[in-house]
Amino acid sequence: MTSFFSSPSLRKATKILTHSFHLFERKQSRLSPEQKKLFESELKALQDAILKKEKKEAKERAKTVVNLSEQLFPKSSFEKGKSFVVALAVALCFALLIRQTLFELYEIPTGSMRPTFKEKDRLIVSKTTFGINTPFKLKQIYFNPELVQRNGIIVFSGEDMDMRDVDTRYFYLFPGKKQYVKRLIGKPGDTLYFYGGLIYGIDKNGNDISSELQPSRLDHIEHIPFIQFEGKAQTPPQPVNGVYTPVTINQMNEPVAKLFINESGQVEGQMLPIRVNAGQVIPPPPTYGDLWGIKNFGMGRLLTKQQVLQYTTESLQGVPEGVLYLEIQHNPSLQTAKVKRDLRGRVRPMIGLSSSIIPLEMEHIKTLFSNLYTARFIVKNGFAYRYGLPPSALQSPFLPKLADVPDGTYEFYHGKAYKISWQGLSFELNKDHPLYKLDPQRMQLFYNLGIEFDTRVIPPNSYPSLFPSRYVYFRNGALYAMGSPLFAAGDPLLEIFAQSEQMKQSPIYVPFIDHGAPKSLNEIKQFGLTIPEKSYLALGDNHAMSADSREFGFVPEVNLKGAPDLIFWPFGPRFGHPNQPPYPFMNFPRSIMWVIVGVSIAGYTFYQRKRNKLPLL
Repeated sequence: MTSFFSSPSLRKATKILTHSFHLFERKQSRLSPEQKKLFESELKALQDAILKKEKKEAKERAKTVVNLSEQLFPKSSFEKGKSFVVALAVALCFALLIRQTLFELYEIPTGSMRPTFKEKDRLIVSKTTFGINTPFKLKQIYFNPELVQRNGIIVFSGEDMDMRDVDTRYFYLFPGKKQYVKRLIGKPGDTLYFYGGLIYGIDKNGNDISSELQPSRLDHIEHIPFIQFEGKAQTPPQPVNGVYTPVTINQMNEPVAKLFINESGQVEGQMLPIRVNAGQVIPPPPTYGDLWGIKNFGMGRLLTKQQVLQYTTESLQGVPEGVLYLEIQHNPSLQTAKVKRDLRGRVRPMIGLSSSIIPLEMEHIKTLFSNLYTARFIVKNGFAYRYGLPPSALQSPFLPKLADVPDGTYEFYHGKAYKISWQGLSFELNKDHPLYKLDPQRMQLFYNLGIEFDTRVIPPNSYPSLFPSRYVYFRNGALYAMGSPLFAAGDPLLEIFAQSEQMKQSPIYVPFIDHGAPKSLNEIKQFGLTIPEKSYLALGDNHAMSADSREFGFVPEVNLKGAPDLIFWPFGPRFGHPNQPPYPFMNFPRSIMWVIVGVSIAGYTFYQRKRNKLPLL
């Protein structure tokens, strides 16, 4: 205690007095009458010195009271342990209550929201952006849907949603559900249509909201209406004559089509009515490709001439010579469905796809490289695997080789290569780094494998349902890849491609051409995706790496927990407010919660002051 009393302080003496007095109140039954009288007299003497503001006397009396307390009320090991456990439990309860109702710190685990958020980014998430959450329950005391903004970022719970591995533990002790960060695109009643990496829409009142869905601040983010053309394929648990049939195709986690084998042994397909709300369905579109604008998008991979001839059914007759060839799968069709073996080994009806080839010259290779983005990846012993996988991933036989690249963690974004350091800090690499090696083979590797880092998506290990997460689409006559024009409108090679596509058109082949943006609000209403009541469409900014509403469906209103307010790590250009429409700094739920906090603090302070007001005895 010597260091504690090295500088006299009436405030410290007062704290000792109040603490010792309340200790005496609780434990005086343990003392003999003589000990009670002695302790009371010492407390009275300390109190008198404090009231008279005799600092030196108060210091000495406080030291005596402390020593006497240690003698008369020694703490057993059990009591010390109990005090620690109680203090820890109270602190944890307050921490959990705060993170449930006010704010919490959040670390980004994956790249699904890049470039807005990257792996290891730290955020402050407000829990009062839209309402007041009921602590520890999937329920809201108050919720105002008007506070939810399109293109704003949301944090929501995975509880009761069709997700895998949603269980977690807070502070490694308390069971809970994982929370997810996505960009909110559609509100209840909105109808949305995808074209050219953009979204066009009308709200529940029929008003055009297309400009609101395409703010200039987000012009570098593209939106794709599907992850894979088949989405989720649901089959019976057991095959019939070796074939799993019928097959229900789900997009946005909703059944949209069915494939089955008819009595003649032929594969048939039918579009399903779309469920919007309980008891409300809308007629299906004429074809699968009309669904939400799926026909406007293709999936691409780069092949050599030899690979095209050996592993595809495409002919290069009449196709100009290219350094590489972009193979595009597009226009999924129920009419051309066939029985095949899928990635899980099931023999089942699978949706039909059209395929096209367009040659790339060296200038196109350079354009692709200047816009290259990849998943964050780790190079170890000459092999590359996706960041976030365990080191055991190195045992996979499907990893691409990067023998000339030093071990480390890397990523590409907009054609720039970065090395990732401690806690997610990134540093741009010099242009002489091996990753910047520009040749057709290296471009082919990063384009085809830069997201999954799994060679099964390319020949000769390809599977019919497995394709690189690289999407291509037309916008205003230009052909886009990796978010930027690969062929400008009017490019001679693109003109030749369009002519050959038109010539291939038939009852079973739909050409991959520019259908153009929706020409009317009625077209959006007829073919668009309608958001159900009390539900929201949430998409990741990094569509190629995001498990979002395209997989798990719409986010129920009750699952919305808040929104990120601030990126506080790492320091740099992304530090500060996230790229989203600004939420109001003060709103009704936030005001109510902070009033409750203020009143609670004031009430506790008043209680303590009254409880410890001198004289105590």
